[in-house]
Amino acid sequence: MKIKGFTLIELMLVVIIIGALSAMVIPRLAGRSEQARVAAAQADVSANISTALKLYELDNGGYPRSLNELFNKPGSALNWNGPYLEKAPIDPWGRKYKYKSPGTHRSQSYDLFSVGKDGREGSDDDVVNWD
Repeated sequence: MKIKGFTLIELMLVVIIIGALSAMVIPRLAGRSEQARVAAAQADVSANISTALKLYELDNGGYPRSLNELFNKPGSALNWNGPYLEKAPIDPWGRKYKYKSPGTHRSQSYDLFSVGKDGREGSDDDVVNWD
């Protein structure tokens, strides 16, 4: 009776091939998740939340005092047709977006930003609407 199976050399060859492929692919994928988070935050700041803020402004004649007014009707709203967002927006790093109206950088409208990966306002990795 003959036993069928792989030899040690065949197994070692497969392990070497898998290791070589991993060594080529993994470095290319490293850092992509952070790029995806930045892109998602940029989309929120420049389009998603920004659109909700503009709709609120069109309906009520001014920007809300806080992002909470986009999904909870404030007493000061003249013609609130919301909710403009379903819930409080959270950035890809799990923090609330920062909002100021009137803005420091955009005094005629608002400042909207994420503090980014490091969680510190004013650092290089902030995602902002005023640049």
